[in-house]
Amino acid sequence: MFKSLFGKKEPEKNLTENAPSILGLRIGHSFEVDALLLRLCENQLITHNIAPTQIIQAAGVVELDDTYIFRFYTDDEGFLQVVSQGGKNDEHVIDVKLYHYFDTLDVSNQNDWETLLNEKIGMPHYTLENQNFDRVWTAQGDYHNPVHMHETTHDDEGSTSQTDQFTMLFERAISNDLFESLFLSAEETESPPGNLNRCLVISTGITLSASQITIHG
Repeated sequence: MFKSLFGKKEPEKNLTENAPSILGLRIGHSFEVDALLLRLCENQLITHNIAPTQIIQAAGVVELDDTYIFRFYTDDEGFLQVVSQGGKNDEHVIDVKLYHYFDTLDVSNQNDWETLLNEKIGMPHYTLENQNFDRVWTAQGDYHNPVHMHETTHDDEGSTSQTDQFTMLFERAISNDLFESLFLSAEETESPPGNLNRCLVISTGITLSASQITIHG
């Protein structure tokens, strides 16, 4: 009787159920980075005051042939990047890096955009904060064309966005077994349709082993 009078309450829809997930990482979850690692290396890194515990607020994925790049964007102005190869399951994971944003530079005209892609982003070396980084990705010549990535990103309200990224990876040694990564991403979004927004996103990060990260539900 009461069901017929008031109707059956529909279960609340999970707005992020279709968002990328791997290793138990998903929107709304958190992870913890080994505090000892941060204490030992943070004064050598460009990024400082890294939060040991970070909450995931958005998640994106890039598909490159048989390689998948998952990015989990956090409340600490950064993202945890998980790379898998040959599949999207936990056993396919080959690399985990924690990145933080250093700067975002607007690219306002076509000439600057073409110069960035064709002459700057793929140079053998890149200097940031007086630190020299060497390009990781190899090419036959001195210049390496940026690697194109198309990312679909989901936020915690269920919205999705698309970004074309033209990327390059660099690194520098900061100790015998630890490297700092530099990730350059020339990003292009269409908003509103027909209007292109372009910028260069500069991020620095470190590689994490399985023992250096704890994932919480």
